Amino acid sequence: MTQERSFKEWIQQDEIPVLVDFWAEWCGPCRTMNPVLQELSARQEGKLKVLKVNVDKNPRAAEAYRVQGIPTLLLFKGGKIVWRQSGAMPLPQLERALAPWLRG
Repeated sequence: MTQERSFKEWIQQDEIPVLVDFWAEWCGPCRTMNPVLQELSARQEGKLKVLKVNVDKNPRAAEAYRVQGIPTLLLFKGGKIVWRQSGAMPLPQLERALAPWLRG
């Protein structure tokens, strides 16, 4: 319960967007995305928060957001999903996709 409440608190913040990565340890494309998300987090420090949700350990969260394939990335702003992507993608493509929400 504490983790779930904490998750909800994070995604409902208005200050900065929150990118949630739904992943699993056994997922090859998820492992590919890990360094991409680490680099993105470092480059966008203060403009973006990245959270990782393991679908095997948190199946209710995956169900709640209708995650059917992994990796799935959801961008939240003020508690609302403003962008969604399933599948791995390179850093430049991810940065371009998120750019409208990372300005200012």
